[in-house]
Amino acid sequence: MTQPPPPGAPRARIPGPQQPPPALPRPGTGLWRRCLWGGLALWALTAAVTYATGSTTLLPTLILLGSFLVPVSFVLWAYEHHGRSLGVSMILGCFLTGGALGVLGASVMEYYLLRPSLGMFVGVGLIEEAAKLAALVFVLRRQTRVRGVRAGLVLGASVGFGFAALESAGYAFDAAVSTRGIDLRALLETEILRGVLTPFGHGLWTAITGAVLLSRRRPDGRFRLTGPVVGAYLGVSLLHTLWDSTRGIALWMVARLAGTGLDRALFGQAYLPAATDEQQHLFTLLSAGGLVAVSLAGIAWVRSLAHREPSWRNTP
Repeated sequence: MTQPPPPGAPRARIPGPQQPPPALPRPGTGLWRRCLWGGLALWALTAAVTYATGSTTLLPTLILLGSFLVPVSFVLWAYEHHGRSLGVSMILGCFLTGGALGVLGASVMEYYLLRPSLGMFVGVGLIEEAAKLAALVFVLRRQTRVRGVRAGLVLGASVGFGFAALESAGYAFDAAVSTRGIDLRALLETEILRGVLTPFGHGLWTAITGAVLLSRRRPDGRFRLTGPVVGAYLGVSLLHTLWDSTRGIALWMVARLAGTGLDRALFGQAYLPAATDEQQHLFTLLSAGGLVAVSLAGIAWVRSLAHREPSWRNTP
Protein backbone atom coordinates (compact mmCIF):
# COMPACT_ATOMS: atom_id res chain seq x y z
CA MET A 1 0.00 0.00 0.00
CA THR A 2 1.12 3.54 -0.67
CA GLN A 3 2.10 5.41 2.45
CA PRO A 4 0.74 8.97 2.77
CA PRO A 5 3.41 11.68 2.70
CA PRO A 6 4.54 12.97 6.09
CA PRO A 7 3.00 16.19 7.33
CA GLY A 8 4.65 19.32 5.90
CA ALA A 9 6.15 17.51 2.92
CA PRO A 10 5.87 19.46 -0.40
CA ARG A 11 3.26 18.17 -2.77
CA ALA A 12 3.65 17.98 -6.50
CA ARG A 13 1.22 20.10 -8.47
CA ILE A 14 -0.25 18.67 -11.62
CA PRO A 15 -0.90 21.49 -14.08
CA GLY A 16 -4.46 21.64 -15.26
CA PRO A 17 -5.56 22.31 -18.81
CA GLN A 18 -4.49 25.72 -20.02
CA GLN A 19 -7.28 28.16 -20.69
CA PRO A 20 -7.17 30.09 -23.96
CA PRO A 21 -6.53 33.83 -23.58
CA PRO A 22 -9.68 35.90 -23.49
CA ALA A 23 -10.78 37.07 -26.90
CA LEU A 24 -10.48 40.73 -27.69
CA PRO A 25 -13.80 42.58 -27.70
CA ARG A 26 -15.25 42.98 -31.16
CA PRO A 27 -17.09 46.11 -32.23
CA GLY A 28 -20.81 45.71 -31.71
CA THR A 29 -23.53 46.24 -34.24
CA GLY A 30 -24.43 49.85 -34.88
CA LEU A 31 -20.99 51.29 -34.16
CA TRP A 32 -20.90 52.92 -37.59
CA ARG A 33 -24.14 54.77 -36.80
CA ARG A 34 -22.86 56.02 -33.45
CA CYS A 35 -19.60 57.07 -35.09
CA LEU A 36 -21.44 58.99 -37.80
CA TRP A 37 -23.84 60.93 -35.56
CA GLY A 38 -21.38 61.41 -32.72
CA GLY A 39 -18.68 62.59 -35.09
CA LEU A 40 -21.11 64.91 -36.84
CA ALA A 41 -22.02 66.48 -33.49
CA LEU A 42 -18.34 66.92 -32.62
CA TRP A 43 -17.64 68.45 -36.03
CA ALA A 44 -20.53 70.92 -35.69
CA LEU A 45 -19.43 71.83 -32.15
CA THR A 46 -15.84 72.35 -33.32
CA ALA A 47 -17.03 74.52 -36.21
CA ALA A 48 -19.16 76.65 -33.85
CA VAL A 49 -16.33 77.12 -31.35
CA THR A 50 -13.86 77.93 -34.13
CA TYR A 51 -16.25 80.49 -35.60
CA ALA A 52 -16.97 82.07 -32.19
CA THR A 53 -13.36 82.27 -30.98
CA GLY A 54 -11.52 82.70 -34.28
CA SER A 55 -8.87 80.29 -32.97
CA THR A 56 -6.71 78.83 -35.71
CA THR A 57 -5.46 76.05 -33.41
CA LEU A 58 -8.80 74.28 -33.90
CA LEU A 59 -8.45 74.13 -37.68
CA PRO A 60 -6.58 70.78 -37.72
CA THR A 61 -9.28 69.24 -35.52
CA LEU A 62 -12.01 70.65 -37.76
CA ILE A 63 -10.31 69.44 -40.93
CA LEU A 64 -9.62 65.92 -39.63
CA LEU A 65 -13.11 65.44 -38.20
CA GLY A 66 -14.79 66.61 -41.39
CA SER A 67 -12.51 64.66 -43.71
CA PHE A 68 -12.50 61.31 -41.90
CA LEU A 69 -16.06 61.23 -40.57
CA VAL A 70 -17.88 59.78 -43.58
CA PRO A 71 -15.06 57.47 -44.79
CA VAL A 72 -14.58 55.93 -41.34
CA SER A 73 -18.34 55.48 -40.89
CA PHE A 74 -18.65 53.65 -44.21
CA VAL A 75 -15.66 51.41 -43.44
CA LEU A 76 -17.23 50.50 -40.09
CA TRP A 77 -20.49 49.74 -41.87
CA ALA A 78 -18.68 47.48 -44.35
CA TYR A 79 -16.91 45.70 -41.48
CA GLU A 80 -20.11 45.09 -39.52
CA HIS A 81 -22.11 43.78 -42.48
CA HIS A 82 -19.57 42.01 -44.68
CA GLY A 83 -16.05 42.07 -43.25
CA ARG A 84 -16.01 40.59 -39.74
CA SER A 85 -14.21 37.48 -40.97
CA LEU A 86 -11.44 39.66 -42.40
CA GLY A 87 -10.56 41.20 -39.05
CA VAL A 88 -10.18 44.75 -37.84
CA SER A 89 -6.41 44.91 -38.33
CA MET A 90 -6.59 44.05 -42.04
CA ILE A 91 -9.32 46.59 -42.74
CA LEU A 92 -7.50 49.29 -40.78
CA GLY A 93 -4.27 48.45 -42.61
CA CYS A 94 -6.00 48.91 -45.95
CA PHE A 95 -7.67 52.14 -44.81
CA LEU A 96 -4.59 53.82 -43.32
CA THR A 97 -1.59 52.27 -45.11
CA GLY A 98 -3.33 51.69 -48.43
CA GLY A 99 -4.95 55.13 -48.42
CA ALA A 100 -1.69 56.89 -47.58
CA LEU A 101 0.33 54.97 -50.18
CA GLY A 102 -2.32 55.66 -52.78
CA VAL A 103 -2.25 59.40 -52.13
CA LEU A 104 1.55 59.51 -52.17
CA GLY A 105 1.86 57.46 -55.35
CA ALA A 106 -0.81 59.44 -57.17
CA SER A 107 0.72 62.77 -56.12
CA VAL A 108 4.17 61.83 -57.39
CA MET A 109 2.90 60.51 -60.73
CA GLU A 110 0.56 63.45 -61.32
CA TYR A 111 3.38 65.90 -60.56
CA TYR A 112 5.75 64.39 -63.11
CA LEU A 113 3.33 63.13 -65.77
CA LEU A 114 0.44 65.60 -66.00
CA ARG A 115 0.27 69.07 -67.49
CA PRO A 116 -2.78 71.35 -67.79
CA SER A 117 -4.71 70.22 -70.86
CA LEU A 118 -8.11 68.95 -71.98
CA GLY A 119 -6.93 65.38 -71.38
CA MET A 120 -5.74 66.05 -67.84
CA PHE A 121 -8.84 64.49 -66.26
CA VAL A 122 -8.19 61.27 -68.16
CA GLY A 123 -4.67 61.15 -66.76
CA VAL A 124 -5.90 61.84 -63.24
CA GLY A 125 -8.40 58.98 -63.44
CA LEU A 126 -5.85 56.50 -64.77
CA ILE A 127 -3.14 57.50 -62.29
CA GLU A 128 -5.25 57.59 -59.14
CA GLU A 129 -7.04 54.32 -59.83
CA ALA A 130 -3.71 52.63 -60.59
CA ALA A 131 -2.17 54.03 -57.39
CA LYS A 132 -5.03 52.76 -55.22
CA LEU A 133 -4.99 49.33 -56.84
CA ALA A 134 -1.21 49.08 -56.39
CA ALA A 135 -1.60 50.09 -52.73
CA LEU A 136 -4.17 47.31 -52.23
CA VAL A 137 -1.79 44.77 -53.78
CA PHE A 138 1.04 45.96 -51.54
CA VAL A 139 -0.98 45.69 -48.34
CA LEU A 140 -2.27 42.19 -49.20
CA ARG A 141 0.93 40.81 -50.70
CA ARG A 142 1.56 38.49 -47.70
CA GLN A 143 -2.09 37.69 -46.99
CA THR A 144 -2.17 34.83 -49.46
CA ARG A 145 -5.52 33.43 -48.28
CA VAL A 146 -7.42 36.64 -48.85
CA ARG A 147 -9.35 36.37 -52.08
CA GLY A 148 -12.91 36.49 -53.35
CA VAL A 149 -15.47 39.08 -54.30
CA ARG A 150 -16.51 40.03 -50.78
CA ALA A 151 -12.94 40.48 -49.57
CA GLY A 152 -12.20 42.60 -52.64
CA LEU A 153 -15.25 44.80 -52.16
CA VAL A 154 -14.58 45.45 -48.46
CA LEU A 155 -10.80 45.88 -48.64
CA GLY A 156 -10.89 47.80 -51.91
CA ALA A 157 -13.45 50.17 -50.44
CA SER A 158 -11.25 50.57 -47.34
CA VAL A 159 -8.31 51.67 -49.48
CA GLY A 160 -10.53 54.01 -51.49
CA PHE A 161 -12.08 55.60 -48.42
CA GLY A 162 -8.65 56.07 -46.84
CA PHE A 163 -7.54 57.80 -50.04
CA ALA A 164 -10.69 59.96 -50.03
CA ALA A 165 -10.22 60.98 -46.38
CA LEU A 166 -6.65 62.16 -46.90
CA GLU A 167 -7.50 63.86 -50.19
CA SER A 168 -10.46 65.67 -48.59
CA ALA A 169 -8.21 66.89 -45.78
CA GLY A 170 -5.89 68.41 -48.38
CA TYR A 171 -8.72 70.10 -50.25
CA ALA A 172 -10.16 71.46 -46.99
CA PHE A 173 -6.79 72.91 -46.04
CA ASP A 174 -6.40 74.55 -49.45
CA ALA A 175 -9.90 76.02 -49.17
CA ALA A 176 -9.18 77.41 -45.70
CA VAL A 177 -5.98 79.22 -46.68
CA SER A 178 -6.51 82.30 -48.83
CA THR A 179 -4.69 85.55 -49.53
CA ARG A 180 -7.02 87.29 -47.06
CA GLY A 181 -6.30 84.85 -44.25
CA ILE A 182 -8.33 81.90 -43.03
CA ASP A 183 -11.58 81.38 -44.93
CA LEU A 184 -13.68 79.31 -42.52
CA ARG A 185 -16.77 79.40 -44.72
CA ALA A 186 -14.93 77.94 -47.70
CA LEU A 187 -13.50 75.22 -45.47
CA LEU A 188 -16.92 74.20 -44.15
CA GLU A 189 -18.51 74.26 -47.61
CA THR A 190 -15.71 72.07 -48.99
CA GLU A 191 -16.03 69.52 -46.18
CA ILE A 192 -19.83 69.35 -46.45
CA LEU A 193 -19.75 68.91 -50.22
CA ARG A 194 -17.00 66.28 -50.20
CA GLY A 195 -18.60 64.50 -47.24
CA VAL A 196 -21.86 64.12 -49.14
CA LEU A 197 -20.12 62.94 -52.32
CA THR A 198 -17.53 60.65 -50.67
CA PRO A 199 -19.63 57.43 -50.70
CA PHE A 200 -19.99 57.63 -54.49
CA GLY A 201 -16.36 58.26 -55.40
CA HIS A 202 -13.04 56.67 -54.49
CA GLY A 203 -14.43 54.02 -52.15
CA LEU A 204 -16.92 52.80 -54.73
CA TRP A 205 -14.42 52.71 -57.59
CA THR A 206 -11.68 50.87 -55.70
CA ALA A 207 -14.24 48.40 -54.34
CA ILE A 208 -14.97 47.42 -57.96
CA THR A 209 -11.35 46.90 -58.98
CA GLY A 210 -10.58 45.17 -55.68
CA ALA A 211 -13.44 42.72 -56.14
CA VAL A 212 -12.40 41.82 -59.69
CA LEU A 213 -8.72 41.54 -58.70
CA LEU A 214 -9.22 39.33 -55.64
CA SER A 215 -11.84 37.15 -57.33
CA ARG A 216 -9.12 36.09 -59.80
CA ARG A 217 -6.27 35.74 -57.34
CA ARG A 218 -4.40 32.44 -57.53
CA PRO A 219 -4.66 29.93 -54.64
CA ASP A 220 -0.95 30.50 -53.91
CA GLY A 221 -1.62 34.23 -53.37
CA ARG A 222 -0.23 35.56 -56.63
CA PHE A 223 -2.17 38.34 -58.31
CA ARG A 224 -3.16 37.92 -61.95
CA LEU A 225 -3.41 40.79 -64.39
CA THR A 226 -6.18 39.26 -66.50
CA GLY A 227 -8.48 40.82 -69.05
CA PRO A 228 -11.35 41.39 -66.59
CA VAL A 229 -8.96 43.08 -64.15
CA VAL A 230 -7.67 45.44 -66.85
CA GLY A 231 -11.22 46.05 -68.03
CA ALA A 232 -12.39 46.89 -64.51
CA TYR A 233 -9.45 49.27 -64.06
CA LEU A 234 -10.20 51.05 -67.33
CA GLY A 235 -13.91 51.15 -66.49
CA VAL A 236 -13.49 52.78 -63.10
CA SER A 237 -10.90 55.15 -64.58
CA LEU A 238 -13.57 56.22 -67.06
CA LEU A 239 -16.07 56.76 -64.22
CA HIS A 240 -13.41 58.77 -62.39
CA THR A 241 -12.72 60.86 -65.49
CA LEU A 242 -16.41 61.56 -66.06
CA TRP A 243 -16.83 62.49 -62.39
CA ASP A 244 -13.98 65.02 -62.48
CA SER A 245 -15.00 66.50 -65.83
CA THR A 246 -18.74 66.73 -65.12
CA ARG A 247 -18.68 70.50 -64.71
CA GLY A 248 -16.66 70.95 -67.87
CA ILE A 249 -19.02 68.73 -69.84
CA ALA A 250 -22.00 70.66 -68.44
CA LEU A 251 -20.35 73.91 -69.49
CA TRP A 252 -19.79 72.60 -73.02
CA MET A 253 -23.42 71.48 -73.31
CA VAL A 254 -24.75 74.84 -72.08
CA ALA A 255 -22.49 76.69 -74.52
CA ARG A 256 -23.66 74.50 -77.40
CA LEU A 257 -27.31 74.98 -76.50
CA ALA A 258 -26.78 78.73 -76.17
CA GLY A 259 -25.04 78.87 -79.56
CA THR A 260 -21.95 80.60 -78.16
CA GLY A 261 -18.34 79.79 -78.75
CA LEU A 262 -16.46 77.92 -76.06
CA ASP A 263 -12.94 78.82 -75.09
CA ARG A 264 -10.96 75.66 -74.38
CA ALA A 265 -9.43 77.28 -71.30
CA LEU A 266 -12.86 77.55 -69.71
CA PHE A 267 -13.39 73.79 -69.73
CA GLY A 268 -11.18 73.16 -66.71
CA GLN A 269 -12.60 76.16 -64.85
CA ALA A 270 -16.25 75.25 -65.58
CA TYR A 271 -17.13 78.92 -65.88
CA LEU A 272 -19.38 80.48 -68.49
CA PRO A 273 -18.91 84.27 -68.76
CA ALA A 274 -21.94 86.51 -69.03
CA ALA A 275 -24.31 83.63 -68.43
CA THR A 276 -28.02 84.29 -68.02
CA ASP A 277 -30.05 82.97 -65.08
CA GLU A 278 -31.50 80.23 -67.28
CA GLN A 279 -28.04 79.16 -68.39
CA GLN A 280 -26.78 79.07 -64.82
CA HIS A 281 -29.72 76.92 -63.73
CA LEU A 282 -29.17 74.61 -66.68
CA PHE A 283 -25.47 74.37 -65.85
CA THR A 284 -26.27 73.40 -62.24
CA LEU A 285 -28.83 70.85 -63.38
CA LEU A 286 -26.48 69.23 -65.88
CA SER A 287 -23.60 69.16 -63.39
CA ALA A 288 -25.69 67.51 -60.69
CA GLY A 289 -27.27 65.16 -63.20
CA GLY A 290 -23.86 64.05 -64.42
CA LEU A 291 -22.70 63.22 -60.90
CA VAL A 292 -25.90 61.26 -60.26
CA ALA A 293 -25.48 59.31 -63.50
CA VAL A 294 -21.87 58.38 -62.70
CA SER A 295 -22.86 57.41 -59.14
CA LEU A 296 -25.70 55.18 -60.33
CA ALA A 297 -23.40 53.47 -62.81
CA GLY A 298 -20.89 52.69 -60.06
CA ILE A 299 -23.56 51.44 -57.67
CA ALA A 300 -25.07 49.20 -60.34
CA TRP A 301 -21.62 47.76 -61.09
CA VAL A 302 -20.98 46.95 -57.42
CA ARG A 303 -24.39 45.32 -57.06
CA SER A 304 -23.79 43.17 -60.12
CA LEU A 305 -20.46 41.98 -58.68
CA ALA A 306 -22.05 41.16 -55.33
CA HIS A 307 -25.01 39.30 -56.84
CA ARG A 308 -22.73 37.29 -59.08
CA GLU A 309 -21.56 35.29 -56.05
CA PRO A 310 -24.48 35.31 -53.59
CA SER A 311 -22.88 32.67 -51.37
CA TRP A 312 -19.64 34.72 -51.08
CA ARG A 313 -17.49 31.74 -51.96
CA ASN A 314 -13.65 31.84 -51.81
CA THR A 315 -13.75 34.32 -48.95
CA PRO A 316 -11.76 33.68 -45.75
